Amino acid sequence: MVKKVHPLYLEDLQKIADYIPILKKGTNFLVTGATGLIGSLIVDALLFYKIKNDSSIMIYALGRDRNRLENRFLWADVEERPIYIQQDICAPIPDNQDFDYIFHCASNADPSTYAKYPVETITTNVIGTYHILEYAKMHPKVQIVFTSTMEVYGTMPSGYANCENDFGKVDFNQIRSGYPESKRTAELLCRSYAKEYNISVKIARLGYIYGPTMTKTDSKVIAQFIRNALHHENILMKSKGTQKRSYCYSADAVSAIFQILFKGKVGEAYNVANMQSVDTIAGIAQILSELSGTSVDFELPVELEKEGYSKTQDSILNENKLLELNWKARYTLKEGLKRTITILAN
Repeated sequence: MVKKVHPLYLEDLQKIADYIPILKKGTNFLVTGATGLIGSLIVDALLFYKIKNDSSIMIYALGRDRNRLENRFLWADVEERPIYIQQDICAPIPDNQDFDYIFHCASNADPSTYAKYPVETITTNVIGTYHILEYAKMHPKVQIVFTSTMEVYGTMPSGYANCENDFGKVDFNQIRSGYPESKRTAELLCRSYAKEYNISVKIARLGYIYGPTMTKTDSKVIAQFIRNALHHENILMKSKGTQKRSYCYSADAVSAIFQILFKGKVGEAYNVANMQSVDTIAGIAQILSELSGTSVDFELPVELEKEGYSKTQDSILNENKLLELNWKARYTLKEGLKRTITILAN
């Protein structure tokens, strides 16, 4: 293992690896969206497992940008690094490799991207998922986890914790709704393939995930706040921030995704959240200002930012179904934010 990996990040990888069972020799993993917040951490956790256990597992990292793929995993020795697949997920998955497990994480996943590229947001979620499932039809042994979003619930009663069978209203007249609507469609596609073609696919319905693998271009509010805190700038709010959200530290989220893959039921969705991490946007701003010794300022958002904003008010997830798989979150919101800043400041 090569240098410059923060000890706390190594702890994160170990805690994720605790949810990976003993894997047989030659097990093959494919991770789509491998340079994103979730996908990159999944690859890192698999690399950590491979190195620690002197394992012969093979890790394939799929992404559109070859340079980003090659530069992301330099912490591992050359012979341990993933095999890179450069392609758009909207193209068919290469049929010349038998994957045992697929983590399908490829998706536009931040508000400014939804606003700037609504067509690509929809096609990535729907067509990309279709190609993953078509691959599974030809390779029936493969097991898949599809990463979805809490936004599929739409508008629900204020303060209510959404369970997996709940559903609410999404305003499809809004361009920004392409993200939750396409994730809804992709989820239904997964369940349909599971029923009609007996495909082993499970759904991880993610809350608002944050952590040290956030990309520099992530425009989510919590990512902007974290960058403010890192640079010792005042936390810049662009609304009153009264909406409550379910947040989850990235290492907790990824450990949950592994547990869903290995322990979840085929065709089922599982909320990935942490009831110790429910707070308002204003509450997050206050935590980060205290951690960084700064204050909270207000600024009006520009039009593009407003176009990407979620129209949903409170958005809280019930985690009980996931807890039944013998999973447990390790970090409160304040602990996770402190950990994120410490790792990124290294």
